Amino acid sequence: MEKLNGRVAVVTGGASGIGFASAKALAREGCKLVLADIEKGALDSAVAEIGASGADVIGVQTDVTKREALERLADATWERFGGAHILFNNAGIAVAGPVAETSHDDWRWCIDVDLWGPIHGVEVFVPRIIEQGEGGHILSTASFAGLVPNVGLGAYCVAKYGVVALMEVLQKELRPHGIGASVLCPMRVPTQIDASGRNRQNAYGGPEAHDYPEVDEAEMAGTLVPVEEVADLVVRGIREGRLYLLPHPESLEFVRRRFARIERSLVI
Repeated sequence: MEKLNGRVAVVTGGASGIGFASAKALAREGCKLVLADIEKGALDSAVAEIGASGADVIGVQTDVTKREALERLADATWERFGGAHILFNNAGIAVAGPVAETSHDDWRWCIDVDLWGPIHGVEVFVPRIIEQGEGGHILSTASFAGLVPNVGLGAYCVAKYGVVALMEVLQKELRPHGIGASVLCPMRVPTQIDASGRNRQNAYGGPEAHDYPEVDEAEMAGTLVPVEEVADLVVRGIREGRLYLLPHPESLEFVRRRFARIERSLVI
């Protein structure tokens, strides 16, 4: 999808972190923007900042756990811009702790945001984009934890593995329609995901439902890649039709080890 100028891009989790940085990068390419986020104050600020740069942008408060919220997001997009070409399912949260200590509400929250969120986006937007007949691109943020198991992030890994599978299948199914697909799998990026409990909905116990330990940066794998570099990779992925977007080169060795273990386990 080489031509980005004039295209309409929808970004969930667009008020901060990777989503906001990617929205700004797409605005610089001439895209019209629809930002979606559950956090109203941050969303208003993000829309104001991008709008001040001259971009055509709107914000729609959206809870990605609810399909009807994605329907409203799509309706607002078509009403304002007449269509959409890029969907970036980026909204996400994290729950930390051993699997044996993960509560049922922790599981529900993580799966509903991190996996059902992208599924809802695909359910609502992809048929409309296909029917539009103008090509496009679908992206979802997974994680390095969607490629390799991470101890202490069991629920998060389960959700993100699902996101990787979703995008791998979409890449094959959407190709005949001229629609690309990408899955973003970063390691360490300075975002607010470690504080995602601030937006935990009451249906999952509310903001106080989980003890979110402070993250020891020295213990985490991978270099800290700025969100701006990740956003540049997102734009290149759309232009070049890349399926896998891996901003951390060091992640490849872990992926190789995983598949080497699988290969050694084959019984022929």
